[in-house]
Amino acid sequence: MQELFPYADGPRLASAAPDTGSIQLSWQNGDTTQLPWLWLRDHCACAECRHPQTRERLYIPLAPIADAPEMNVIDGHLRLTWADGHRSVFHGGWLHQRRPEVALPNVLPEASAWRDHFTPERIEHAAFLTEKGEQAWLTAILRDGLALLTDGPLVEEEVSRLAEKIGPQRATNFGARFDVRSKPNPNNAAYTAVGLALHIDLPNWHHPPDIQLLYCLQNGASGGESLFADGVRVVEALRAQDPSALRTLSETPIDFRFQDETHDIAVRAPLIDLNADGSLRELRFNNWIRDTLHLPVEQMNAWYHAYRTLWALFHSDEHQLEFTLEPGQMVAFDNRRVLHGRRAFDPNSGPRHLQGTYLDRDMLESRLRVLARQLH
Repeated sequence: MQELFPYADGPRLASAAPDTGSIQLSWQNGDTTQLPWLWLRDHCACAECRHPQTRERLYIPLAPIADAPEMNVIDGHLRLTWADGHRSVFHGGWLHQRRPEVALPNVLPEASAWRDHFTPERIEHAAFLTEKGEQAWLTAILRDGLALLTDGPLVEEEVSRLAEKIGPQRATNFGARFDVRSKPNPNNAAYTAVGLALHIDLPNWHHPPDIQLLYCLQNGASGGESLFADGVRVVEALRAQDPSALRTLSETPIDFRFQDETHDIAVRAPLIDLNADGSLRELRFNNWIRDTLHLPVEQMNAWYHAYRTLWALFHSDEHQLEFTLEPGQMVAFDNRRVLHGRRAFDPNSGPRHLQGTYLDRDMLESRLRVLARQLH
């Protein structure tokens, strides 16, 4: 039983009674539900209906089920014998978890807009290496879009080791892991000493990287403070201040493009993408990678007005967070929600070296679900 339902938990079944095309189930704690026969046949967990190693579904629920199976409740679990002789066993706790009137358990936090005087959660490197510390760090990133790791070792590639504890690094045209420091003949403003206005990385991709990790190895230069702003908070401020500007930026696709000697990566999409309920899904805010504005002339002034309004909100003291990233610290943030930037720095005043990489959000969510099972 347990090998078929390894994560099942909950009360045992008390009784089962047939109904027209379905079954009525009651549990020992008094909960009840109704499930169609076809749903039960579709969810049979035997080795004929699920691959014995991968547990992926093999059965295809095409034919309707007219005849009720034989049924028994034994030791709190449901056993069915179908008209064709096939046998199914359902763990009482598993069925209780999946009652259609109850949403499946969700361990993922809801996105929360930054409050006034927001400070990111800080997790020590040693704590992150424990399951509870990693769980707290992942929860903070998915909830706030930003979290800090502190007191880490000053060793090359530590950012890659931390990332791969969660999942594979997301490679881009800059590689899987990249160095952020000034260098000759740069192909990106990040590789210079100039100040970087708030932006997301790679809005010119169809699927921009989800989560960015930046690990500080050296930061002895004068200047270079890190800047962040929460897209959830700012989009809501834009909605309150100028709803027409929000409509313009969320309904008008524009072009984003990156070009160098070996790459030409482009996409056309709105600067703000909203979910069906009006909440923020993602931002594509990067003034360097905005390509030529290809819009009808009569739409251009409205678009520029909306863009200036959003720019001013993001760069206002009310919405900006600023701090100096210290050696041994790693900042992680949701690249499709939280804008990041930096102050200019003097490369002659001291060394400055960060290493970075990206992760897919799916890997963070997956890891958090696994940790929730292990810590249950």
